[in-house]
This record gives sequence, structure tokens and C-alpha cells, in this order.
Amino acid sequence: MKLNLALKIFAVAAVSLTVASCSKSNNYKDSSRGTGWKIDGKDGGFKANTDYTEQATGPGLVFVEGGTFTMGKVQDDVMHDWNNSPNQQHVQSFYMDETEVTNVMYLEYLDWIKKVFPPTDENYRNIYLGALPDTLVWRNRLGFNETMTENYLRHPAFANYPVVGVSWLQAVEFSDWRSNRVNELILEEQGFTARGARNDVDAASTFDTETYLNSPTLTYGGSDSLARGGRASESRLRRNEDSTNIYVQRKDGILLPKYRLPTEAEWEYAALGLSELRSYNVYRGRKKYPWNGSYTRSASRRTRGDHLANFKQADGDYGGIAGWSDDNADITAEVQTYEPNDFGLYDMAGNVSEWVADVYRPIVDDEFNDFNYYRGNVYTKNAIDEEGKVRVITVDSIVYDTLANGKVVARDLPGEILQIPVDEDETYLRTQFSQSDNRNFRDGDRRSTRYFESFDEDEDESEVPAMYDAPRHRVEKDSAGALNREFDESNNRTTLINDEVRVYKGGSWRDRAYWLDPAQRRFLPQGMATDDIGFRCAMSRVGSKSKSGKRAR
Repeated sequence: MKLNLALKIFAVAAVSLTVASCSKSNNYKDSSRGTGWKIDGKDGGFKANTDYTEQATGPGLVFVEGGTFTMGKVQDDVMHDWNNSPNQQHVQSFYMDETEVTNVMYLEYLDWIKKVFPPTDENYRNIYLGALPDTLVWRNRLGFNETMTENYLRHPAFANYPVVGVSWLQAVEFSDWRSNRVNELILEEQGFTARGARNDVDAASTFDTETYLNSPTLTYGGSDSLARGGRASESRLRRNEDSTNIYVQRKDGILLPKYRLPTEAEWEYAALGLSELRSYNVYRGRKKYPWNGSYTRSASRRTRGDHLANFKQADGDYGGIAGWSDDNADITAEVQTYEPNDFGLYDMAGNVSEWVADVYRPIVDDEFNDFNYYRGNVYTKNAIDEEGKVRVITVDSIVYDTLANGKVVARDLPGEILQIPVDEDETYLRTQFSQSDNRNFRDGDRRSTRYFESFDEDEDESEVPAMYDAPRHRVEKDSAGALNREFDESNNRTTLINDEVRVYKGGSWRDRAYWLDPAQRRFLPQGMATDDIGFRCAMSRVGSKSKSGKRAR
């Protein structure tokens, strides 16, 4: 009997091993389920990253699990703007900065630009000047604010305060710079680029993530000793006689997606912090602020009566009476002064309003799209030269734009790939997009204009009055390099809206409590700045929606 039992156990074990072996042989970790071939890259075979777990959380970011929510005003609209009517939207999971970008974070950016593109060099002066925040936003003709004008950006007392005086364009440029510096550090720490490569650069040898992924030999100005001078690259080279896979590729999953401005839908969803206000798939009640409840003071026993954000209490009251009831900030406050919301995000109400990525329109066109809503898509592609290689911007091909306010900014920096609009090669017979610039899609074309009755298929598009006729200020340089500013004095303008005004969200230290509602939305030209608008970055999540499995409560 004991022998029979032992034989049975042995048989079961053998079958189990066979099944496990079969299962393992068909596993993605070992071989392809499509061909059965090994996917370890040996002997010149296909190579895939089989050890990838999930996206790493970038510096300064927190994870925001996506979901469905009611975007727009759900309280009384006492201003009668009618620009935030409630509509249901869904956003994918993403990451967002825990706090607003601070002065010291922005100073690090300015320091890098000053070293790589010294403003003492006439060729690069406008790169640095174009990145500088406008400290004059603090001035008031009937206010004594010179202390902030002179000290707010650079004095260490304000180091961890949110940066202000930054335009939407400057915020986008900072986000691009941050993406490159984070990925540059990742490559160096993991041994793919030479140690210290990120410190050994000048204007002609900078690192750009997309350049590295598309044409790595052009990274660092074509310096191979920097681009593949690390121990990991040397190890890959020894294993690949044909130099395949020496450089990190997108399929390795090592580099992070871009830092960017959040979309309006993402920002509003993150600010609401609805994660603790749901019962299965239904929200319990409404939320007026990023915190729970409908009041601006804490109801908790330990902190009862404390302000939950800094904002303008009433006329002439920017902080409250000095002492216990004060919100401890008459202008901006140091980040993390107040409690975070349910996603772990600080200051999603109060402190500063924040730029988001979207072009402003009075409506959110949820009838056309209710998934990852965003207005502002301008599709581009890499420019290719005669040899079939990507065209990388050099120190001699920098293009500068002059904004309506006369400020000169660099359109792209050396080391980046030149972008051109998509054309028929990408749009022909597609149903989801037909042109490069989609900022005024379904809201500004002839069919949506107030002059729709004049529509004629043979009519010249340029002669049809536009939906939005915002002022057109002109700034041009003469032969001597002096700026000629021409202010639009037309009395026929009916709106301030055009394709270059951007949404900003959230109430600031200058605003009444009404504006603290995450659904509130306002706009400003993308080249202008104020003393109460800052920003924070976001990053898309690739892969799974959540960081953990789901189960019923």
C-alpha cells in the first residue's frame, strides 16, 4: 500500500512538472507565444524586456488613478459665465506634481540655461532672457510691492514658494527641460551614458530624449564617448557584435514619458480628489473644494477652525486678522503649508492658480469626446533630411519667435529634433484627424461661426469672418534690430479669445473662495504672466490603470 501511494505521488509530481514546463515554455517571460522563438536576444534573435514591472514614479510626482467624474460646475453659477456646464468625462491614470513648481526648482532651470547658453553670448542671450520670469508682475501703481519684485524669485526666504510671473509658454519649456534632465540622469545612473556626461555639455552638445531615442549617435553633439560611454553600454556592445541594442530604446521601458502641463480634465479631476467619496461606482454627494465638506475651515477636532487654503477673505482681507484666525499667508504660502487632498496633492486650491495645457473655449465639447478630453492638439512629425536622418537643431539654426508683448523666445533649443506639421502622408483617408492644427476643431471653423448663413463650398476660407476675432497686436523688428510695436486699436473686436489663449485653473491668494472650486476656469494669452498664476507638471502613465489589483469591498 505504501508503495502504491508513493507511485501515485510520484506520478502526480511528474504530471505537475510536465504541465508547469509546458506552461513555462509558452510564457512571455521565456519565449514568444506567437512563434515559439526565444525572446532573449541571444544569437541575434528578437529581444524584449521581459522583466518590466511598471512605470517608475518620476521625481516630485504622485500617482493619480484615473476614472470617471463630473467635469464642470455642479454648484450655483453666480457669475453666469455658462462656460463650465457639467459633463461626464473619463481620464486615464497619470502622475502629477505633489506641489506647484517652486522658485528653487525654476532657479535650477535658469542656472542650467545660463551655463549651457551663456547670455553674454549674443547668439544665446534671448534663450536666457526668454526663460526669465517676469518679476515686474508684482508692481502696483497704488501699492508698495517692490520687496516682492526684488526678492520673491531669488531670495532663499521664498525658495519653496510657488514660482509666479511665468507664462504658459515658459511653463511648457520648463517641462521639456525637466523631461530631458530626468532621463539624462536615469541613463547615467544605469550606466548607459558616460559618468558625468550631463555636466560636460555646452550649447552644441546637449541631451534631448527624443533625439536619443530616434538617432542616438547625434546625442551630445555626436559624441559617442558620452552617449554610450557607460558600463551598461559596453556590456551590451560585447554581447552584440553588430552593435544592435547598444543604446536604450523605448521598448526597454527605462526612460520616463515626458513631463508636461496637465490637461484641464486631468487637473480638475486631480483637484477634486474623489477617491474617498465613492460607493462602488457612484459618488456620495457633491464636492465643492479639493477637501471634504463645503467650508474653507477645518472641521477636524485637532485643527478645528484652521484655514484649509490661503485666499482673499473679503475686501482688504488677504489673510484674516493676525493671530489664531489668520491663514498665515497674505501673498503665496510655502508649499505643503496646508493639508493635501485625497490624492496627496498640495495647494489645489489657494496659493496660486495654475496653467493647464488646454486652449480656452467657452464650451467643453463632450458630445464629440468624453475620454481624455483636451483642446489644443497640433500634430507634428520629425523633419527628415536628404539622407533619411532626423534634422537636429544646431546652434546656427535656432529659430526665435517674437510674442505680441515684444518678448523674444526660442522656438526650439539646439539638440532637439526639428518638428514640422503632419501632412497627407499621415492624414490621407483617416477618420480621426485630417489636419495638423486642431485647436479650433468644431469651434471656429465656418460651420460653427456666427456667420454660418454665408457658408458656401466655393467661398474662400480666408474671407469668411472668424468665430473669434481677438485683437491682433503686431511686433516686428526693423533693419537695426529695434522692436516696432503696433497696438491693435480696432473698435470692431468682440472677444479676447483666439487659438493662443490658455486655460488656468484654481483660486489663488488674490481670489475669493468662489474661485477655489476646481470646476472654475479662466483664460489668459499664453505669452502673458501674472503674480498669481504658477504651474505644476504632469506625466502620462503607461500600462495598467492602477498600481494594485482590484477586488470588491
